[in-house]
Amino acid sequence: MNDTVNRQVLLVEKPSGKLGPEHFKMSKSDIPEPKDGEVLVRVRYISLDAANRAWMHGATYRAAVEANTVMAGGGIAEVVSSKAPGLAPGDIVFGDTGWQDYAAVPAKHLSKMPKIEPMTHLLSVYGIAGLTAYFGLLDVGKPKAGETVVVSAAAGSVGSLVGQIAKIKGCRVVGIAGGKDKCNWLTSELGFDAAVDYKDGAVFKALKAAAPNGIDVYFDNVGGDILEACLSQMNNRGRIACCGVISQYDGVPSATGPRGVPGLIVVKRLTMQGFIVMDFMNQRDEALSDLQSWVAAGKLKVQEDVINGLENTPKALIGLLAGENRGKRMVKV
Repeated sequence: MNDTVNRQVLLVEKPSGKLGPEHFKMSKSDIPEPKDGEVLVRVRYISLDAANRAWMHGATYRAAVEANTVMAGGGIAEVVSSKAPGLAPGDIVFGDTGWQDYAAVPAKHLSKMPKIEPMTHLLSVYGIAGLTAYFGLLDVGKPKAGETVVVSAAAGSVGSLVGQIAKIKGCRVVGIAGGKDKCNWLTSELGFDAAVDYKDGAVFKALKAAAPNGIDVYFDNVGGDILEACLSQMNNRGRIACCGVISQYDGVPSATGPRGVPGLIVVKRLTMQGFIVMDFMNQRDEALSDLQSWVAAGKLKVQEDVINGLENTPKALIGLLAGENRGKRMVKV
């Protein structure tokens, strides 16, 4: 890495259809100078998330990413210089660094991270993915031992952890994923009780066979037709934790499913709750201590998909949206 130049990946235009390499370009600028209250950081790992694509559509829980600006994204970074109390050179932080080598970020927008090896775990199991899985399942889904938990995008960064945490809590776990390999991995490596391959087409039927006693908790990462198939098989007083709608992010959102929702919610007294992991940050320490003890005990397997090189970030995000990854995908800058 050249220590005088800041490489940046810019979003040159917002895609109207599917995201492609042509929507990005590499650029170079000077390394920024931190102002008072800011910290200069050197980015180590960039988190790739389906939400990156959603930000291009417009404002969500953060401002939209505008054309011809540095692509937004969370990252783990090392403090180079600090003009803010509480952060010093060498500290490891998490924040919205964007897709670049260096960033000057207000200290109040950074979280100081523990020094953990491998550092990549700070983006996966101890980062947003792990905390999303933990709080979304336990605080929103509220599973009880013996219940059936279904999770979609089950081979992804969040889903793979949700299923394992549900197993730790004594539930029967069914994962929905794309492709035979991913489904086999869920059952043979991660201990899921069953897996449904949505690429086979007959999701409703396969789900019925995998969860013959109905679904008590559904952790939804995808929305659309899969949410519809799960809704109709929910048990009375079932809980649905709505984490994301990946089926709607890339390309032109479809007008499909879920249909018949209001009636089902009433008749089955279902609870459907959306959540954002930031809502739970006051309970972060307790969550991290649980996650760390499960990893140490071998109860929680951490799967990471690390791609090298800042220049490969666009391709890595496009691949993530197409479901290439297994576990948490990130780029080593």
